Amino acid sequence: MPHDLMPASDQPEQQHPLYASDRELVDSLLATQQPVDAQLVDLGRLLMRYAGFPGALDLQDDLEKTLRLWGFSHAELNQRCRAIWASGYRPGAEAQEQAVGSGFDTADQDSP
Repeated sequence: MPHDLMPASDQPEQQHPLYASDRELVDSLLATQQPVDAQLVDLGRLLMRYAGFPGALDLQDDLEKTLRLWGFSHAELNQRCRAIWASGYRPGAEAQEQAVGSGFDTADQDSP
């Protein structure tokens, strides 16, 4: 039987190229009790990334578990994520806003 005609259950599980970094992120999401906006967005994007993916089943299960632990349905999470993005959220913007100046005070230096 040609490989592409094999039933889905007989096909080998695929390895996602971002599995290792996504696994770390999912583990941190699972440990979170009160998610902040960035974590909600992360959960939403990972659910979309792995939707229908023929592999990483442990990761997909943990994403669904996180969704349940946080008390959201897929529709509710999607609605929250859309509201977060509409409010102007951009990944990494919080860290950039705090990084103003070098923190080095030049007033204490003697100038020649």
